[in-house]
Amino acid sequence: MIDERTKTAQKVTWVGFFVNLVLTTFKLLAGIFGKSTAMLADGIHSLSDFITDLIVLVFIGVSGKDKDNDHRYGHGKYETFATLIISLVLLAVGVGIFWSGLSKVIEVIQGKSIEQPTLIALIAALISIVTKELLFWYTKKAGIRINSQAVIANGWHHRSDAFSSVGTALGISGAMFLGEEWRILDPIAGIIVSIFIAKVAIDLAMPSIHELLERSLPEATENEIADIINSDTRILAFHNLKTRKIGNLIAIDVHIKLDRDISFVHSHDIATQLEIALRNRFGDKTITNIHTEPYYGQKEA
Repeated sequence: MIDERTKTAQKVTWVGFFVNLVLTTFKLLAGIFGKSTAMLADGIHSLSDFITDLIVLVFIGVSGKDKDNDHRYGHGKYETFATLIISLVLLAVGVGIFWSGLSKVIEVIQGKSIEQPTLIALIAALISIVTKELLFWYTKKAGIRINSQAVIANGWHHRSDAFSSVGTALGISGAMFLGEEWRILDPIAGIIVSIFIAKVAIDLAMPSIHELLERSLPEATENEIADIINSDTRILAFHNLKTRKIGNLIAIDVHIKLDRDISFVHSHDIATQLEIALRNRFGDKTITNIHTEPYYGQKEA
């Protein structure tokens, strides 16, 4: 059965998918009939949104599944992997736009002229800016609400398209209203936008890379875990604290030291109550592995 989190992620992504379908078709036609190479490139850029939408739809569905015999810790890292793929696609788009813009700047410097676009291309760019910015906020808000990095990453991909269209609109406007010598504004604006897109891609990729490489949770989070452990006076010490992130969940492993004279049942109860306290703070699906040891008076390791 699909949980509400997965349903929300799929709904948001399907909305983006169909908006992209209409918008991309319009932009490509506007680029062709509006004689705008910038708009045509912008439409091709929008095609990459289909790739990320499909990635999210496929991987979010898998990440929402419960744990099974092959995935004892669940399928959360499928979502992390999806976020990484989206960021790499976004980086590739940024590099492509940069190279395209740079090539055109070189052509202008060498004496070649850029064809003047028509009004339909400018209208398409303005519609794209508004539509994709609204889609960005809609997607990002949903991603934050359900704590999905893949959905948030897809939202940033929508915004990259909006910024790409901003560069396209500036270039088209300059080419239409400032004369032939100003048509170079089109590729220059594209270069500037591509740098922004690449930065967003890198910012999205790094947390996913850290998670896939089993990086520990931030120090502040581990300190909070330590405070929860130390708040139970029956726990005399702890050591070997290990943490990591699995999709939208976290995993906590720790060894706690207890009075050596208490019963096995009592030590189990203490570990269970600590598990409940950790899940109350970090979510009821938090993965915990608490090992109990007798305390002999040695310092915490």
